[in-house]
Amino acid sequence: MKLVFATNNLNKLKEVQALIPSSIQLLSLKDIGCFEDVPETQDTIEGNAIQKAEYIKTRYGYDCFADDTGLEVEAINGAPGVYSARYAGEQRDADDNMNLLLKSLEAHSNRSAQFKTVIALHSNRELQTFTGICKGEITKTKHGDQGFGYDPIFKPNGFETTFAEMSLEDKNTIGHRGKAVRKLVALLNQL
Repeated sequence: MKLVFATNNLNKLKEVQALIPSSIQLLSLKDIGCFEDVPETQDTIEGNAIQKAEYIKTRYGYDCFADDTGLEVEAINGAPGVYSARYAGEQRDADDNMNLLLKSLEAHSNRSAQFKTVIALHSNRELQTFTGICKGEITKTKHGDQGFGYDPIFKPNGFETTFAEMSLEDKNTIGHRGKAVRKLVALLNQL
């Protein structure tokens, strides 16, 4: 089975490839000749995932899945949420985003947060979504150099290390994207 993962984020691609069974040939946007920016203009994480999957299925004809992920911080009403990638501006710089978030939380003792990933699968059968959530807290400083995005400031519940201090295997075991991908894989294994 061939399946497109509608992302240009090589870090996400690497994480997901580690979870997909070898019976599924995972194709990137580059593999199918898609070099334009896939739109993500919805106001929810789920909406963006669906929009991206529908865009690829409609324009390129491939069965595909897309994800969208947001970091939801309790003390600031769920922000940055759907705007996580561009929290500090359209330049989508991870350090700028983390620095702004840490500054936004300076006056807050509540540092509870969760990562939420929604995967939308658009196949010939139908459109389906899968959600993965990982609860944790935002640290006061950055720790670690693995992972990407907000990983250096997110410490999952029950752990003393941030995502950026964990191996990819450990992060995939407990993380939001890993949880959502395992739900996707369970369905694909039934096809």
